[in-house]
Amino acid sequence: MNDPAAGLYSGDSDFLARARARLDPQIARPDCLGGDHDLNPGHAPSIMEELRPAAVLCPLIARPGGLQLILTTRTADMPTHAGQIAFPGGGMRAGDASLAAAALREAEEEIGLAPDQVEILGGFGAFETISGFLVAPFIGLVSPGFVPRPDPREVADIFETPLSFLMNPANHIRHSREWRGSARVYYAMPFGARYIWGATARMIKGVHDHLYGASPGV
Repeated sequence: MNDPAAGLYSGDSDFLARARARLDPQIARPDCLGGDHDLNPGHAPSIMEELRPAAVLCPLIARPGGLQLILTTRTADMPTHAGQIAFPGGGMRAGDASLAAAALREAEEEIGLAPDQVEILGGFGAFETISGFLVAPFIGLVSPGFVPRPDPREVADIFETPLSFLMNPANHIRHSREWRGSARVYYAMPFGARYIWGATARMIKGVHDHLYGASPGV
C-alpha cells in the first residue's frame, strides 16, 4: 500500500461499504486466523478439530455521534471469562442452522436482541481461545430502536464504545500479565473505565485487519 493512511478508518459509511464488500454472510467453516497465542510464540495453538465451534455477534448501532459497538460485561460467576468484557455469543448447539444463527440466538438470549432487529453483514474467520473454543465473529447492524434486556445470569452490564475508537490502530495496545506461571502478552483497548482485552480485543483487531489491513508494529 503506497499511501500509509489508505487503510485507516475514515468514517462509518466507508466501514459499512468495506464490510458489505469483504465479509461473507454465509460463512460455514471459517479458517482459524489466530488467537490468544498470537503474541506468545512459546504457546502452540491447539488442533482445530479439538476446539468447540462458537460464534459471537459484533453488534453495531447507529447513534447521533456515529456507529457504536455494543459490548457486554460477563457476570462474575460465569465458568469461563468471568467478569470480562465480551460480545454476546457462545458455543454452537445442535439446533443451530449455522454459526451466524448461533450468534443471533446467543444475542437474543443474552441482551434481548431479536434476530429481525439485525442485518448480518458477515464474518471472515475464527479465533482460538484459551478456553477451548474456535470463535467466529459476525458483524451485524442493529436497528436503532433496540432496547437492551440483559440476562442477569450471564450479563452484568451492556455498554457501547465508538467504532472510530476501536478501528484506530493507535488504540490496539499490547499489554502483559502473568498467567499460569508465565508472562502472556495480549491486545487491550482501554476505553475510559472499560478494559477491553484478550479474545474480545483480538477479534476487534481482526475486524480492523480484515477490512483495512494489518498495521505494522501493532
